[in-house]
Amino acid sequence: MATSISRGGAPSIKVKKGDTVQVITGKDKGKRGEIQRVLPAADKVIVTGVNTATKHAKARRANDKAGIIDRDMPIHASNVMLVHKGKPVRVGYEQRGDKKVRVARVGPGKTEVI
Repeated sequence: MATSISRGGAPSIKVKKGDTVQVITGKDKGKRGEIQRVLPAADKVIVTGVNTATKHAKARRANDKAGIIDRDMPIHASNVMLVHKGKPVRVGYEQRGDKKVRVARVGPGKTEVI
Protein backbone atom coordinates (compact mmCIF):
# COMPACT_ATOMS: atom_id res chain seq x y z
CA MET A 1 0.00 0.00 0.00
CA ALA A 2 1.37 3.38 -0.98
CA THR A 3 1.70 6.07 1.65
CA SER A 4 1.63 9.75 0.90
CA ILE A 5 4.42 11.91 2.20
CA SER A 6 3.70 15.56 2.81
CA ARG A 7 6.27 17.80 1.20
CA GLY A 8 4.61 21.05 2.20
CA GLY A 9 2.71 23.37 -0.09
CA ALA A 10 -0.92 22.99 -1.09
CA PRO A 11 -2.76 19.76 -0.24
CA SER A 12 -3.51 17.41 -3.12
CA ILE A 13 -7.04 17.54 -4.54
CA LYS A 14 -8.00 14.44 -6.50
CA VAL A 15 -10.84 16.02 -8.47
CA LYS A 16 -10.13 18.18 -11.50
CA LYS A 17 -11.78 20.96 -13.48
CA GLY A 18 -14.47 19.49 -15.70
CA ASP A 19 -15.22 16.49 -13.45
CA THR A 20 -18.85 15.77 -12.57
CA VAL A 21 -19.20 15.55 -8.80
CA GLN A 22 -21.93 14.98 -6.23
CA VAL A 23 -22.18 16.87 -2.93
CA ILE A 24 -22.16 14.40 -0.03
CA THR A 25 -22.89 16.72 2.90
CA GLY A 26 -24.29 20.15 3.69
CA LYS A 27 -27.28 22.14 2.48
CA ASP A 28 -26.78 21.04 -1.14
CA LYS A 29 -26.42 17.32 -0.33
CA GLY A 30 -27.25 15.12 -3.32
CA LYS A 31 -26.81 17.84 -5.96
CA ARG A 32 -24.58 17.11 -8.95
CA GLY A 33 -22.60 19.56 -11.01
CA GLU A 34 -19.43 20.12 -12.97
CA ILE A 35 -16.31 21.59 -11.38
CA GLN A 36 -15.68 25.07 -12.80
CA ARG A 37 -12.55 25.85 -10.81
CA VAL A 38 -10.22 24.20 -8.28
CA LEU A 39 -8.66 26.25 -5.45
CA PRO A 40 -5.85 23.99 -4.15
CA ALA A 41 -4.43 26.49 -1.65
CA ALA A 42 -7.79 26.65 0.16
CA ASP A 43 -8.63 22.96 -0.56
CA LYS A 44 -11.90 24.07 -2.18
CA VAL A 45 -13.73 23.67 -5.49
CA ILE A 46 -16.40 25.72 -7.28
CA VAL A 47 -19.20 23.52 -8.64
CA THR A 48 -21.89 24.68 -11.11
CA GLY A 49 -25.25 25.16 -9.38
CA VAL A 50 -23.97 24.29 -5.90
CA ASN A 51 -23.57 26.64 -2.91
CA THR A 52 -25.04 29.64 -4.74
CA ALA A 53 -25.16 33.06 -3.15
CA THR A 54 -27.13 36.06 -4.36
CA LYS A 55 -25.13 39.17 -5.12
CA HIS A 56 -26.69 42.57 -5.64
CA ALA A 57 -24.90 44.11 -8.63
CA LYS A 58 -24.88 47.83 -9.27
CA ALA A 59 -24.66 49.19 -12.81
CA ARG A 60 -21.10 50.49 -13.13
CA ARG A 61 -21.42 51.87 -16.67
CA ALA A 62 -24.33 53.14 -18.71
CA ASN A 63 -24.74 49.88 -20.63
CA ASP A 64 -24.36 47.60 -17.55
CA LYS A 65 -27.40 46.03 -15.95
CA ALA A 66 -28.15 46.26 -12.26
CA GLY A 67 -29.90 43.42 -10.47
CA ILE A 68 -29.55 40.28 -8.40
CA ILE A 69 -27.02 37.75 -9.64
CA ASP A 70 -26.68 34.13 -8.45
CA ARG A 71 -23.03 33.28 -7.93
CA ASP A 72 -21.48 29.85 -7.22
CA MET A 73 -19.30 29.95 -4.11
CA PRO A 74 -16.47 27.57 -3.14
CA ILE A 75 -17.22 24.33 -1.29
CA HIS A 76 -14.63 22.21 0.54
CA ALA A 77 -13.19 19.45 -1.64
CA SER A 78 -13.89 16.80 1.03
CA ASN A 79 -17.63 17.47 0.67
CA VAL A 80 -17.78 16.26 -2.95
CA MET A 81 -17.30 12.86 -4.62
CA LEU A 82 -16.52 12.16 -8.25
CA VAL A 83 -19.39 10.62 -10.24
CA HIS A 84 -18.20 7.63 -12.32
CA LYS A 85 -20.72 5.65 -14.40
CA GLY A 86 -23.60 7.33 -12.55
CA LYS A 87 -22.39 6.56 -9.02
CA PRO A 88 -20.32 8.61 -6.57
CA VAL A 89 -16.90 6.99 -6.07
CA ARG A 90 -13.66 7.67 -4.24
CA VAL A 91 -10.67 8.65 -6.35
CA GLY A 92 -7.11 7.41 -6.14
CA TYR A 93 -3.96 6.97 -8.16
CA GLU A 94 -2.27 3.72 -9.17
CA GLN A 95 0.90 2.79 -10.99
CA ARG A 96 -0.08 0.88 -14.16
CA GLY A 97 3.05 -0.19 -15.97
CA ASP A 98 5.22 2.92 -16.15
CA LYS A 99 2.30 5.37 -15.92
CA LYS A 100 0.53 6.86 -12.92
CA VAL A 101 -3.22 6.78 -13.66
CA ARG A 102 -6.27 8.16 -11.87
CA VAL A 103 -8.66 5.42 -10.77
CA ALA A 104 -12.17 5.18 -9.33
CA ARG A 105 -12.49 2.92 -6.29
CA VAL A 106 -15.71 1.09 -7.15
CA GLY A 107 -15.68 -1.68 -4.54
CA PRO A 108 -13.52 -3.52 -2.04
CA GLY A 109 -10.21 -3.97 -3.85
CA LYS A 110 -11.73 -3.06 -7.23
CA THR A 111 -10.60 -0.07 -9.26
CA GLU A 112 -11.35 1.27 -12.73
CA VAL A 113 -9.26 3.73 -14.73
CA ILE A 114 -11.08 7.03 -15.19
